[in-house]
Amino acid sequence: MSEDARFGLSRVVTLPGPFALDGGAVLAAVDIAYETYGALNADRSNAVLICHALTGDHHVASDHPRTGKPGWWTRMVGPGRPVDPARHFIVCANVLGSCMGSSGPASVDPATGAPYAMRFPVITLRDMARAQALLMDHLGVPVLLAAVGGSMGGMQVLEWAATYPDRVRSAVVIASAARHSAQNIAFHEVGRQAIMADPNWREGNYYAPGDVAPTAGLAVARMAAHITYLSEAGLTEKFGRRLQARESKSFGFDADFQVESYLRYQGISFTDRFDANSYLYITRAMDYFDLAEEHGGRLANAFAGSATRFCLVSFDSDWLYPTAESRAIVHALNAGGAAASFVELSSPFGHDAFLLDVPELNRVVDGFLRAVEAGGAA
Repeated sequence: MSEDARFGLSRVVTLPGPFALDGGAVLAAVDIAYETYGALNADRSNAVLICHALTGDHHVASDHPRTGKPGWWTRMVGPGRPVDPARHFIVCANVLGSCMGSSGPASVDPATGAPYAMRFPVITLRDMARAQALLMDHLGVPVLLAAVGGSMGGMQVLEWAATYPDRVRSAVVIASAARHSAQNIAFHEVGRQAIMADPNWREGNYYAPGDVAPTAGLAVARMAAHITYLSEAGLTEKFGRRLQARESKSFGFDADFQVESYLRYQGISFTDRFDANSYLYITRAMDYFDLAEEHGGRLANAFAGSATRFCLVSFDSDWLYPTAESRAIVHALNAGGAAASFVELSSPFGHDAFLLDVPELNRVVDGFLRAVEAGGAA
């Protein structure tokens, strides 16, 4: 295995259309940016698809080209990790609608020669899974050993298992849900309104040379969302009510508290790597996600007769996608006759625990994948 093959290759492929979307629109073709690690074995049975979350990308285990930071899931993916390029052919694709190389609102509309902006059609999580399936066809992968993802990535994994049950031997769904709740939708709407209230948004038309992007609105959207990724206990332990670089309150509206400064940094740094219109489209796709609705209103129907093995993981401090959401999926899997294992892990990190240092998560995923590879009970 070459050094490049083992540690990552980034590419963009144009997949020919027509590509029909759930909303009724059709794209003439679809660009998908993706990264691979490892090599496909002789019988093409070792492919693992990593599905990223809302603000993620395909740089799962390699340095990000814009920020220079390590890949977003190096704790899970890499040599000696549960998803290992020595054993697996690892694929991570930038989702449809995003801004890191895959077709999205910042892409050029071939019909006009200008960026789509808000003319890009609204997409769904199932549309994202369909695009990934086309990518697997392009790569010569008939069946996935596993699809693995957390948060929105877990939703894509569920879509894979429901839409392509014969193409997924196993599914690892971490800190996720089978539909977006009213509370989830509400938080996303706050973020979208912050973006659209920014005077630089201009109905989404800010791609011309010299235009200023709606970074202020996008930063506020990121700040609001970031709060939901953390836990109250984690915030209290990390920041409490400690002041930021001062001995007393300023009696003004600067960032008096450390937690304020932290959120402002998270918001501003996010605007360097993400497009505001993509944020609108992807959050809307998540809000539309309701797997039961797609299968006659009964979640068990999505998994009826499935031969896919499922592993579900939740975290006790995650209030964005709490354990009850994972249990609901497990109950549906049981009702549908699918094989499922489930564990709730303890962590102070809230929803972000799946991205952070939780050794128990690695042990669970590693043990599950090795059992699937061995053909035994997972």
